[in-house]
Amino acid sequence: MHEGHEQMFRRRFFVSTLLSIPVLLYSETLQAWLGFSVPAFPGSEWINPVFAVVVFAYGGVPFLEMAVPELEDRTPGMMTLISMAITVAFVYSLASVVVPTASTFFWELVTLIDIMLLGHWIEMRSVRRASSALDELARLLPDTAERITDDGDTEEVPVSELSEGDLVLVHPGANVPADGVVEEGDSDVNESMITGESRPVSKDPGDEVIGGTINGDGSLRVRISATGDETTLAGIMRLVEEAQESESQTQQLADRAAGWLFYVALVVAVVTAIAWTVAVSFGATVVERVVTVLVIACPHALGLAIPLVVAINTSLAARNGMLIRDRIAMERARELDTIVFDKTGTLTRGEQGVVDVATVGDVDEDEALSLAAAVEGDSEHMIAQAVHEAAADRQIDAPRASDFEALKGRGVRGTVDGDTVHVGGPNLLSHLDADVPSELATFAERAGANAQTVVYLVREGTPVAAFALADVVREESYQVVDALHELDVEVAMLTGDSEDVAHAVADELGIDTVFAEVLPGDKDEKVTELQEQGKLVGMVGDGVNDAPALTRADVGIAIGSGTDVAVQSADIILVQNNPMDVVRLVKLSTASYRKMQENLAWAAGYNVLALPLAAGVLAPVGILLSPAVGALLMSLSTVIVAINAQFLRRVDLDLPSLPGVSPTPEAQPAG
Repeated sequence: MHEGHEQMFRRRFFVSTLLSIPVLLYSETLQAWLGFSVPAFPGSEWINPVFAVVVFAYGGVPFLEMAVPELEDRTPGMMTLISMAITVAFVYSLASVVVPTASTFFWELVTLIDIMLLGHWIEMRSVRRASSALDELARLLPDTAERITDDGDTEEVPVSELSEGDLVLVHPGANVPADGVVEEGDSDVNESMITGESRPVSKDPGDEVIGGTINGDGSLRVRISATGDETTLAGIMRLVEEAQESESQTQQLADRAAGWLFYVALVVAVVTAIAWTVAVSFGATVVERVVTVLVIACPHALGLAIPLVVAINTSLAARNGMLIRDRIAMERARELDTIVFDKTGTLTRGEQGVVDVATVGDVDEDEALSLAAAVEGDSEHMIAQAVHEAAADRQIDAPRASDFEALKGRGVRGTVDGDTVHVGGPNLLSHLDADVPSELATFAERAGANAQTVVYLVREGTPVAAFALADVVREESYQVVDALHELDVEVAMLTGDSEDVAHAVADELGIDTVFAEVLPGDKDEKVTELQEQGKLVGMVGDGVNDAPALTRADVGIAIGSGTDVAVQSADIILVQNNPMDVVRLVKLSTASYRKMQENLAWAAGYNVLALPLAAGVLAPVGILLSPAVGALLMSLSTVIVAINAQFLRRVDLDLPSLPGVSPTPEAQPAG
């Protein structure tokens, strides 16, 4: 809808502005003010009325059409006020062609229409928002599945044809086609897109799998337990749809101001008509006074007061790594008193990193990392990636390994400088029947208490080192929590991870409220719980599982490197993947809202001055606002609003100026 309105306002603005040029050139008032003249020719006296009629029919009628719902709902707003002003100016000016009067409003009419078209074009461009979150969710499911027949063969069928009880084959790296239970095979399944779990989840016979998740290295035979609307993914989609539909329709500030002005203008017009009729009897003078009141009640400035700030706000936000998809949400950001962060991929990097190393004997940490990196050289497992990154950070060159072999469910093996080296978890030690030295056992217990994963380095059958791995907290997360606390904003965290992992991160960052082991539907419910406590809630996330909560929140904020679904479900996207941009958002929202208020005050100030003068309250002392002077004041108000909006560009969003910012600490493990 917004995109269609944007194109309509844009097209009509350019055409109407072009058609307005002759009206401005042949306006006697403008010629007198600016000291120019244009050649007259037979019929030139019809230029103003003819072109004004065309501009009104093409550029003005849409406002009349959009005013109808406001009048039907008995909630007059901007469209009603604009429609009243241009209709009165149009009718009076046409009447002046038949019955000559002291003045006409042709040039005021076309410029008013042009300015309002420009303002609404800018506004529609700023608030346009795509709603493709549900389509993005649907794309997680594959189009086809390999169903196993009764005779053991496989057949490719559309996912829509799967039924409960069907047995399907899920190849390594493929998406699970529907919810089900593993009957045969073992593999690690990436469920982070659905559950928020940061680590791939091991799946063995009897374990449940969720449609849309990504299978790891092993093949799985899955017995389908739910299809279509009964799947977990379909449930998430329903939550997204419900949350989208339940969003409140907050009225815009300018609409409320326009509604007030509409009633004020009508009251002033009635009082003016009665007072002048009593004073001079009804006639052309009374009509001119009433028309002047109704026309100048709609200042150009009011049509631009909000859109100009929105346009500058959107530009500033984009230059600072924020894309604004919903202007109303941007305005609400300044009022947030609780901001909820997803853990994995938002407060943390969403990837495993080596956070501690323990060694025994004559093996030091660098040698342990060198050997582990050598053996893991041909592996693409997340543990291998963490070891490689740790070795690279220490600028350690790993030797070449030979005879590499992946041990399913246990780890990897290779030969380095003639020694057989293994890397793996506790299952590897059981397989090798290796005794763990007391130093490494103590290290493993401490790491386990901090919800860290431990892998061992075994050389020639003897464990010589252990590595603790965890999801690493972003450096910016420390700053953002401190900054939000300084702004008196409560910080909460939602995650599908275990209580131990969640509280380890929360304690590290100083987070106020923790929701752990939360399923997708519960994330949505947790946001609703906070809202029911009277809190204005912002949600920051990056995964599919965050989509319902993002749309349910008063302000949904997506990390730009997250999934397309999260991005499409959010009101604001942090392109730079930096949680600190949440603080920038709050600061920019506050500054923008202040400018909107100032601009509305200027627009209202124009009316406070112009309406009484147009009504003739100072006529007894010889001061009477003519239509021409009213138009001049209208233009001056517009210029002031435009200049004031430009001052928004001075807002400082650099890190040193943000609240709570201190020297950046070193990245710490999530536990």
